[in-house]
Amino acid sequence: MAKRKWKYSKSASKDVEKEMHDYKRGKARSGPGGKGGKVKSRKQAIAIGLSKARKKGKKVPRKKK
Repeated sequence: MAKRKWKYSKSASKDVEKEMHDYKRGKARSGPGGKGGKVKSRKQAIAIGLSKARKKGKKVPRKKK
């Protein structure tokens, strides 16, 4: 049986976890430098966390079109 390869690195899931923490406390912001509006959905918070992980060069799959 083949070994399973992880799609996301552990450090990438830490970035998402941090973003969800901010979202749950109402502190998550969107836009460049956090100057945009307040994040209103879980999906948006997860997407922001993954985006931050991608920018840091962590193992995250490419965006789907």
